[in-house]
Amino acid sequence: MNSAHRLVQVLSERKLTLCTAESCTGGGVATRITSVPGASACYLGSVVAYANQLKIHALGVPEQTIATHGAVSEPVAVAMARGGRERLLADYCISITGIAGPGGGSPEKPVGLVFIGIAGAAHAVVEELHFHGSRAEIQSQAIDHAIAMLLDFLNPGDV
Repeated sequence: MNSAHRLVQVLSERKLTLCTAESCTGGGVATRITSVPGASACYLGSVVAYANQLKIHALGVPEQTIATHGAVSEPVAVAMARGGRERLLADYCISITGIAGPGGGSPEKPVGLVFIGIAGAAHAVVEELHFHGSRAEIQSQAIDHAIAMLLDFLNPGDV
């Protein structure tokens, strides 16, 4: 059983709901989850907020947070996860913001830099990751890690 199947199983068994707020993966987490039969029991939907204006208006990310830290940052990933969870009325939200390349990187924020956030009712966590490869490979690694990260968040020590 792959990780997306396992995530749908765990969420469904616990009667929990999930949404996603994605930027650099362009809805890839949503696609991976909705490819699992029965995902409608737990998956509510996604906001693909590629542009900063959508992060601000659809997810409630404070404009000042983006201005201060940049769209690819821990504070923005947290705000995306919390905003997605609140606005889409889900128990959990996965957020992803990053630089998939091949362009757009800088010495401070290189291609492959990705922040993945998970927000639940009690708290939110974010991981800073550095992936390597082509654009598609970076996106795929981010998607895989996001799903595994939520499984670990739901079952600490079991995954």
